[in-house]
Amino acid sequence: MDMRIVAAIIVAVLLIAAVLVWLSTQRRRRLLLRERFGPEYDRVVNQYGEPQRAESVLEKRERRVQGMEIRPLSQSTRDQYAQHWRELQRQFVDDPRSAVAEADDLVSDVMSTRGYPMGDFEQRSADISVNHPRVVENFRAAHDIALRHRRGEASTEDLRKAMVYYRSLFDELLEQPAPERRKVA
Repeated sequence: MDMRIVAAIIVAVLLIAAVLVWLSTQRRRRLLLRERFGPEYDRVVNQYGEPQRAESVLEKRERRVQGMEIRPLSQSTRDQYAQHWRELQRQFVDDPRSAVAEADDLVSDVMSTRGYPMGDFEQRSADISVNHPRVVENFRAAHDIALRHRRGEASTEDLRKAMVYYRSLFDELLEQPAPERRKVA
């Protein structure tokens, strides 16, 4: 067989192998990001319209958050925040509007104490999505209700939902084990 044909076959096989490796790497990357970000992955894909762009955005988020000094809470700080949350839940019965506004402030305070930057809401939710991807949508929903509340457009049922949504992120930020979460409710 002619050496040029053999060389062409080898080059073709190597190119096919390289393409297969690249495709496999891209598939693995996509699966890992999808698993890591859960529903947030789909939200970002819908937002950007194509998986490659969305994956780039999610990886950029990860790098940004890795550069932050996110700190755990001390037990005493965690206990103080948990006590404050219990007080807010009791307050909700008599003054749901004020309780939701304070819940928004409390979640922001916990985020700040943990080390998350307190820039605009979209950046905060993007940062939170890296470590808490399963509850970031609750954070967005609660924030939306809080904004509607400020405009006088939220019902008491909406405010109740906001408290539930804030609570899911609050629990994650406190990093309480599951049994403690149930006791605090």
